[in-house]
Amino acid sequence: MRFGYSDDCLDHDTGRRHPETADRLRAIREGLTRKHGVEYVEADPATHAEITAVHEASYVEEAEAFAESGGGNWDPDTVASEGTWEAAEMAAGLARWAAEAALDGDGGRETPFSLGRPPGHHAVTDDAMGFCFVNNAAVAAQAVIDDPDRDVSRAVIFDWDVHHGNGTQDIFYDDEDVFYASIHESGIYPGTGEIPETGEGAAAGTTMNAPLAAGAGDDDYLHVVEEAIVPAVEAFDPGLVLISAGFDAHRHDPISRMRLSTEGYALLTDRFRSLADRVDAGLGFVLEGGYDLDTLSEGIGIVHETFDGRPPVEQTDRDPADETVDTTSELRRRFDLD
Repeated sequence: MRFGYSDDCLDHDTGRRHPETADRLRAIREGLTRKHGVEYVEADPATHAEITAVHEASYVEEAEAFAESGGGNWDPDTVASEGTWEAAEMAAGLARWAAEAALDGDGGRETPFSLGRPPGHHAVTDDAMGFCFVNNAAVAAQAVIDDPDRDVSRAVIFDWDVHHGNGTQDIFYDDEDVFYASIHESGIYPGTGEIPETGEGAAAGTTMNAPLAAGAGDDDYLHVVEEAIVPAVEAFDPGLVLISAGFDAHRHDPISRMRLSTEGYALLTDRFRSLADRVDAGLGFVLEGGYDLDTLSEGIGIVHETFDGRPPVEQTDRDPADETVDTTSELRRRFDLD
């Protein structure tokens, strides 16, 4: 894979006790040094116009000034330092690079993965929250859709972070050009992402939420993806698929109760690689959460290995929980997939 990376993203200083630290990127880089075929690419930061295409200008000005004045606690969870806004601009620029590279035909061993921070999927149109200031995946998707030199009118953002990406949903909830799908742990932060939240107006049916019970593992994730999310994405027929790739649903992550294995991420990667091939869409990855440094590094590594020729180990005895089967059936009914 090709990894978008910049040292600028290390300058977002959240303090010693915060789970979202620069050590996350350092751990990823250290883990990737043991892998073959790793290439790093630095991109230009996102422009003011690209960021305000998905965020209100008044919020952008306030957040930028807050960081430049030294930062502090924006809210109890979301911390800024003097280097935060430049890091956020760079993280969004790296995500835009991933989208552009995917549309330029970079696939296989050159599939793009943006390693930016702060993460983005909780940032709503007019506020920072959940460690996020700029919604990186949203900036990337909107930038390529708005680019008159690119022939892409529809994009999909699939979010496998353990938390619902309320910000991405908020930004595109009434936008029929972007299909947002999320699989996440039910009942945890930020408390959104229920099945009836499916979009509004002309965009009704372009948001799909699959909240799963605590303890869900590989079997549950693959069942929902294969039976509901993949067919819905195929029906939408996008030109671009972006994965909001958080690794905090891993069974060893300290802030979730889900049970995904490292191999589970390989299997999810494989399913979306095959999907992108079938619909002839570009495929790119954008880093979101993941707070155990070892499993975060392993998760990124297994995605890389999947594109580097390692076949995922398929499960032969898959038995999703009854609750997962019920959730999937409800999604298939609501989205007319039966």
